[in-house]
Amino acid sequence: MRLNICNLSSEPRWSLPEQVSRAQTPDLLVMGWLLDTGSLTQRLRAACPGQLRVEVLDQAFRRPTLSELQTLDMPINELAWVRQVHLLCDGKPLVFARTVIPVSSLVGRCRRLARLGNRPLGALLFADKSMRRGEMEIACLKPRHAVFPVATRHLLRKPAAIWGRRSVFFLNRKPLLVSEVFLPEIAQLG
Repeated sequence: MRLNICNLSSEPRWSLPEQVSRAQTPDLLVMGWLLDTGSLTQRLRAACPGQLRVEVLDQAFRRPTLSELQTLDMPINELAWVRQVHLLCDGKPLVFARTVIPVSSLVGRCRRLARLGNRPLGALLFADKSMRRGEMEIACLKPRHAVFPVATRHLLRKPAAIWGRRSVFFLNRKPLLVSEVFLPEIAQLG
C-alpha cells in the first residue's frame, strides 16, 4: 500500500519537492506552478488575460499554526501578522496566499508589510534587493486541513485536493513565511 502524504495529519505535511514521490505529485501543469522560483505575481500578470487583483480575506495579529511556528523558529505563544488573500484573474480565484510575519520582523522598512492592503506582496518582495528565499516546500491540502475551507470558500465546486507551496523569505535578514495554494482555475492559464 502506497502512503499518501495527504493523509498524515490535520495540518498538511510540507515536504521538499524531491521528497514527494512521483505517484503523489499533481499533474505537470500544477507542478510547473509549484516549482517556479520566480515572482508568482509577475507570472500571474503575464498569464492572466484580464485584470489581476488581490482580495484581502483577513489580516490581523494571530497565532500561527504549529508548523508555521516551527518553520519560523518562533516561540509557541508568540503572535504574528497573518495576511490571507486570494489572487484573482477577472474575478476568478487562482491562488490563495497566506503570509505569516513574526512581530520581530515588523521593524524598520519591514513595517510596510503590515500595510499592504490590496497590493501584492510578491511585487514588494522581488523588488527588494535584500530579499533572500529559503527552500521551497510543497503539500497536498485536503478538506480536513484548516486552510482548505478558507482557500476554497469562493469555489462552487470544492476539489478533493489542492496543492500548495511555501517558502521563508528574508527581507533585511528578517523572516516571513509565504504559503501559496493553487486553485483549480490555475489550470486554465497554462
